[in-house]
Amino acid sequence: MHQTIPPERFFGYLKWTEIDSMPHRENVVIIQPLGALEQHGPHLPLIVDSAIGLGVLGKALSLLEKQVEAYALPCLYYGKSNEHAGFAGTISLTSQTFYNILLEVADSLYQAGFRKLIFFNSHGGQPQIVETAARDIRHKYRDFWVFPHFLWRAPSNIKELLSSEELEYGLHAGDGETSVMLSLLPEQVKMSLASREYPPQLTQNNLLSIEGDLPFAWLTRDISQTGVIGDPTTASKEKGDLLLQSLAKSWAQIIQEVYEFPKAH
Repeated sequence: MHQTIPPERFFGYLKWTEIDSMPHRENVVIIQPLGALEQHGPHLPLIVDSAIGLGVLGKALSLLEKQVEAYALPCLYYGKSNEHAGFAGTISLTSQTFYNILLEVADSLYQAGFRKLIFFNSHGGQPQIVETAARDIRHKYRDFWVFPHFLWRAPSNIKELLSSEELEYGLHAGDGETSVMLSLLPEQVKMSLASREYPPQLTQNNLLSIEGDLPFAWLTRDISQTGVIGDPTTASKEKGDLLLQSLAKSWAQIIQEVYEFPKAH
């Protein structure tokens, strides 16, 4: 049941009596992995975001020193994925449902005495909801620290591994995600079906952008026929191994910093 999470770090294996007698629960870090179940082109499975999140988190937790008390909750495999509507297999929660789940998980943890929660999000379609929920939880519980973190924003060696074009336009199922999946679940990757597809470019001097400071709301069908937004044909297991290792090292540091984060006054 713990999958990639070290068993001693898996919240689901704790007994209620162990939690009830746990000292200094206000400093224990609880991590809620947030993934998705959505299309990732013809060459990748639906589970990509969740698999990458759990892969990175599991390796990060294995790097933590034993005295750093941190536990991962079971992954939430469904997220807000309606940008992929029209591609078979995508399962999406509404924004309100997803938001409510985050608040109710936080309520339960707070009642159990925990005061530090990381929302460890690995799906690019929902950081805004996670950030809004975290702010509202903080407003409700003034002694509860909530960290709305997105996996890919952590420092990594990604700029050394991917092309400049891929870094700018490889938004989904491209080189980075495909490489990490070749590292984590190579038997589920069908490279023979991988194809490059970048979104159509706006005019050169246009202030609007697909992603950036002045974006427009788009659905994947607006900018991709295959569901791929990037170039997975250049992916490799070697790149995936390096990227996974780099991300895990950063996330181990982030979790430790949350553990050492000062209490509310």
